[in-house]
Amino acid sequence: MMKHPYKITQHQLNLSDQQVSYQLYKKAGEGAPRRLVLLHGAGVAGEDTWSAIAMMLTQWDEILIPDQRGTGNTRYPDGEEHPFTVNELVNDIGSLVDHLGWWHFDLAGYSMGGMVSLLYKQRYHDRVKKQYLMEAAVLDRPSWESTVSLRQQFSTAAEQLKGNQAETGIKAFLDTISPNRKVAPQAELLTIQRLGERPLGFANALNCVTEAINSIDREALVAAQGDVTSFIGGHSIDLMHQYQRDLAERLPNWHYFMVPGTDHSLPFQKPRQISRVMEAELLRFLA
Repeated sequence: MMKHPYKITQHQLNLSDQQVSYQLYKKAGEGAPRRLVLLHGAGVAGEDTWSAIAMMLTQWDEILIPDQRGTGNTRYPDGEEHPFTVNELVNDIGSLVDHLGWWHFDLAGYSMGGMVSLLYKQRYHDRVKKQYLMEAAVLDRPSWESTVSLRQQFSTAAEQLKGNQAETGIKAFLDTISPNRKVAPQAELLTIQRLGERPLGFANALNCVTEAINSIDREALVAAQGDVTSFIGGHSIDLMHQYQRDLAERLPNWHYFMVPGTDHSLPFQKPRQISRVMEAELLRFLA
């Protein structure tokens, strides 16, 4: 088995209201590095979400994997869980890349992280080059009303998570986000365990997305993006695929890929396939 090319180090950036934990993957070498930021979704930390994909990538010299608020080792200074907004998540990423001196980079976001990456690109358009999305929140359905309605179901799950019904809330979330998933008991148990590590943080992340949807202009957000490669799990609902196909047909910068044999869990279930497409899409973009 080929050894991955990166040295991995763990770090923490102390902001005024947040201790942001992050990993850096670095190759040895000189010259201008190509950099990639990977943003996880609600409930599961950066390393758990992205490490299998990151260790198969070869086209980037440096990779940044942060834990966003409510997740992993990122904490409020008082150690408690607090509600947060999507603007705070975007600000955190902005502070982190500024701290590292990453003025230009590629950006990938999964689920909630996809929404954060879309908003970061909209705010700092020239800093982000190639983009990758994996079932990004706010791009759930062609109908905006259906997208808003879907988030209300997540709000119910969030209330269960806050009310000492963590497993019930997690299962409700999974049934909503992946209604067509193939339930393998061992994999389902692992997913529930991962999402249950910080139940209040997970609840706050779900509520963050719901709150954001009430203020986002989706058409303006999509129009602000650059070259996007968007992955959707083959078992995910047809409406999600329909919306992505529509975007790809309408926008020359939008490239839609269906990932067979998976659902919303695509970065966990299909890392090899996703990493191959990411690299091929980068080469297309650079050509």
